[in-house]
Amino acid sequence: MKPFIRATEIWLPTQDHTLLEFGGGLFGPALDFAATSSGMCFGRAEGLPGQAWDVAHPVLLKQFEAAQFQRTAAAKLAGLTCAVAIPFFLDDQLTAVLVFFGGEDDASAGAIELWRNDPRITSDMTLADGYYGGTPEGFEALSRETFLPRGTGLPGLAWQREEAVVMADLGPQTRFLRGDAASDAGIERGLALPCCSQTQASYVLTLLSGKEAPIARRIERWIPDASRQSLTLAGGYDEQGQALAPDSATLALSATVADHHIPLQQAFLSGAPALHAGQASGTDRGHDVVAVPVIADGQVTEVVSLSF
Repeated sequence: MKPFIRATEIWLPTQDHTLLEFGGGLFGPALDFAATSSGMCFGRAEGLPGQAWDVAHPVLLKQFEAAQFQRTAAAKLAGLTCAVAIPFFLDDQLTAVLVFFGGEDDASAGAIELWRNDPRITSDMTLADGYYGGTPEGFEALSRETFLPRGTGLPGLAWQREEAVVMADLGPQTRFLRGDAASDAGIERGLALPCCSQTQASYVLTLLSGKEAPIARRIERWIPDASRQSLTLAGGYDEQGQALAPDSATLALSATVADHHIPLQQAFLSGAPALHAGQASGTDRGHDVVAVPVIADGQVTEVVSLSF
């Protein structure tokens, strides 16, 4: 099983907030791309991370020949085909830029969508841009024609709730409005993440995939208790079929936890994504984890954990 998200990297602002420095990454077998990335830094509006910082909202890159991407040859050699950069802001200060890199092959289908609501233009959420690897043209065309009121569809639910929405089955009987088209395209999994923006518009990132190349091996949602001293598992899904029942696990933020849970603590306390690189064994990538904070009303309201 090869996840649709093939690589992840975090870029952190320097102390004087003039540059973004490499803050870690999960690259699997893409060692050359990892080496290229780890030696770089970006100014504001420079490269893909710098552009997301500058415009203060997520940026989707559907091909690496674009002028703002500086690692085209290394990315193609690693089998990467698309990327999305997500800035994170807490108290109006940039805490990090997270970049997801997607890949595809003949047996897989996946999509990265960026949905936007600009209240100056419409009361609905519409597709700002999308990458549709291995999917029929009709699915992309339908997505570009879709208007979602608040609370409608996967992106609309995340927008309304200001929280991540995970759907392990996007079939016609779910609240995913493009269920028939998704089924025809081989798309079965969905994750919607509300994103930080320093503009008047609201953004939601959706990651869609099939069973052969799922978004991740495991997705978990963790929410804080009323005292904000612990995180409780609120749901998710596992490609191995393991049930992720709400309230089945709790992490005390002051306690010592397993290595792969440390990013959850870090992301919640800092408002910046955090990761853990597992030790590879044989052909297994190990237990790689990235923890993504969801920020609303100036505070971290949940953490989404993706295991690869």
